Amino acid sequence: MTPLRVGGLTPLTTTDYPGQLAAVVFCQGCPWRCAYCHNPHLIPPRSSAQIEWPAVLQFLARRVGLLDAVVFSGGEPTLQPGLAQAVSEVKAMGFKCGLHTAGAYPEHFASVLPLLDWVGFDIKASFTDYVHITQAPGSGSSAEASLQALLASGVPYECRTTVDLQFFDAQKLIDLAQSLAASGVRHYVLQTCRDSRTPGSQCLTQVNEWLAELANTVAQNFETFVLRPA
Repeated sequence: MTPLRVGGLTPLTTTDYPGQLAAVVFCQGCPWRCAYCHNPHLIPPRSSAQIEWPAVLQFLARRVGLLDAVVFSGGEPTLQPGLAQAVSEVKAMGFKCGLHTAGAYPEHFASVLPLLDWVGFDIKASFTDYVHITQAPGSGSSAEASLQALLASGVPYECRTTVDLQFFDAQKLIDLAQSLAASGVRHYVLQTCRDSRTPGSQCLTQVNEWLAELANTVAQNFETFVLRPA
């Protein structure tokens, strides 16, 4: 077994797995270089602050009966060959298992899907525009293949898009929503980008207001829609 490389651990969250008290395991490493990345310290494949996987299991053993679920986030968890084994070990402890992924590795993602109880799937943009955000050629094709696998699996999910105005205008956002709905996406979230380049709360307020104006137009494409302002 290849031990999971863990770059961080959140012991309790109510927001990372809908309706569940969860811990979040942050997997080290990501092949993409999104400018607004919320966890840039997790991009390198290894870190001096790495947490050993046995220590994570020991922590979770003390939380049996107190937590409902464990979410594997990142970074990009499907980068790591040890992900499936780690999920299996956590499920054996009685936890539900969720995954946050952008679908960078469709074959690995498809192999892990049967073990999962819920997936939060990041949609960066229209698949033809991915390279402008990820800086990784072919990333759009990988994400599209992973999304198709997710929709075919029957695993509960949400798809979500982080809106950075450097990459989106109103029409691009509406076109993306319509395209996702046509592909079979039924549950969608828009969230405001917030990163070190954001100049201040006034800018965030403006982006939140702009998204609120578009919310009804986007929402009509989906069974469930959530707007998450920063």
